[in-house]
Amino acid sequence: MRPMDFTSLSFAALLCAACSSQPPATWSYEDAKERTPLAPDHAYPELFEAVQRQGIFTDQKHFVDALPKRDPAKIRADYLALHERDGFDLKGFVQDNFIESGEAQSPPPKPGAPIEAHIDSLWPVLSRTYREVPQYSSLLPLPQPYVVPGGRFREMYYWDSYFTMLGLEHSGDKDQVRQMTDNFAYMIDTYGHIPNGNRTYYLSRSQPPFFAYMVELQARIEGDQAYARYLPQLQREYAYWMDGAQTLKPGAAARHVVKLADGSVLNRYWDASATPRQESWLQDIKTAAQAPDRTRQEVWRDLRAGAESGWDFSSRWLGDGKRLETIRTTAIVPVDLNSLMYHLERTIAKGCETLRDVSCVQAYGQRADRRQQAIERHLWKADGGYYVDYDWQLDRQRPDLTAAALFPLYTGLASNEHARRTAEAVRGGLLRAGGLATTQVSNGQQWDEPNGWAPLQWVAVEGLDRYQQGDLAAQIGQRFLQQVQNLYRKEDKLVEKYNVSGQGQGGGGGEYALQDGFGWTNGVTLKLLEKYGANASKARTGE
Repeated sequence: MRPMDFTSLSFAALLCAACSSQPPATWSYEDAKERTPLAPDHAYPELFEAVQRQGIFTDQKHFVDALPKRDPAKIRADYLALHERDGFDLKGFVQDNFIESGEAQSPPPKPGAPIEAHIDSLWPVLSRTYREVPQYSSLLPLPQPYVVPGGRFREMYYWDSYFTMLGLEHSGDKDQVRQMTDNFAYMIDTYGHIPNGNRTYYLSRSQPPFFAYMVELQARIEGDQAYARYLPQLQREYAYWMDGAQTLKPGAAARHVVKLADGSVLNRYWDASATPRQESWLQDIKTAAQAPDRTRQEVWRDLRAGAESGWDFSSRWLGDGKRLETIRTTAIVPVDLNSLMYHLERTIAKGCETLRDVSCVQAYGQRADRRQQAIERHLWKADGGYYVDYDWQLDRQRPDLTAAALFPLYTGLASNEHARRTAEAVRGGLLRAGGLATTQVSNGQQWDEPNGWAPLQWVAVEGLDRYQQGDLAAQIGQRFLQQVQNLYRKEDKLVEKYNVSGQGQGGGGGEYALQDGFGWTNGVTLKLLEKYGANASKARTGE
């Protein structure tokens, strides 16, 4: 059967494509509190495992996005009845019972189109509206339109979306900024948190908490009333990340919260499930098998937590910095996550201030102050002059310099002296011909050298500018922008990551092929063009 991107079809067309004797019913965003369909590995577990283990599709995400044509329970029963018979054709069974999901395709630019005009033309192509979906779909319906990243990413992702929204605001689409913010508020109200993406199989985890930045962006558009309107959701998201903190003993962790030996309370990445990720099932099975000294469940939870971090995967999370089977994400207190939590606390205090709730302002302000002190005490590497992650299980800092070191500058918690020293370290250790390198480790993981990612470039540029380090900010921003423009001129596309060695290439590594689109690259590119304009073409690509 020919694959299709059903997120881009009209619902009527989808019903025709899916029809058997009875077309599938639907469920809407209004039904989500009462019912959410089972994820594929729970709805038809034996069939799911067979398809993923045999590699029927080259991308493991493909099958979990496929739409069952009929009741999954009946598909499962038929599979169990038939699969051991001679001549059973697994691929044929899947084709008969599922509609495959195609790529979210991005058309090439019109001949000679400037990159800004091309990006503006991509927003409608990447936009989706799914207030209701077929009842067996793994897609979660949302009340408002949204923008997907592109390629294999056919749904809305959490932290990706903030950088996409920056681009939408630049393009003048302020309505969609509000709509996407409302979608995230809806998910907090419905699921208790913002999932990794709006799929059933992403519900067990979140992603870097950028909702407060979305609210801040909306407040810049309409005024401070936005802080008050979204205050309940800001507080609910905070409660999700801090769940378990009240009863935690020093030297212990629960869910997303860690209490260090001195009583400091900080956060980590964590996933409620300890099973292979459905969208990367076979990879996770193989990774756990390569770690005989650890339980499979431990490895799988750390892989899932790495996916929640958005840095999936990176030497940041690896015990030896090289092999994925040594991953120990849940043992690490990340500097970027805790910087974002500091910003969330400050944003809640701002929302309380708009309502003149003095006790709330004081409570969240004090929490932010305590977090800032804990970050400076545990995550500042004095002998290196930059911020690092902290291994709470081994009770020591992880020494590597990474692009995450710039998040304390981005959120404004760093002192002027620490910001200055961080800038010096970044200039000497991470600045490349094509922008900011993610780490200094080259090990084949996509969130490592030589890759550079649009959101990290923007965090660096904004953070450095905030502390009067404009020269370094401009070098990073202009070099990355030049890299994006070079690939655009050569291949007529924007991609999710770039090789910042300066060769004008897209990035590599990781679990899947380089994806075109691409939401957050589009958004950051527009902001960098706005910031540096004609100077971008003069960016130095050496030094």
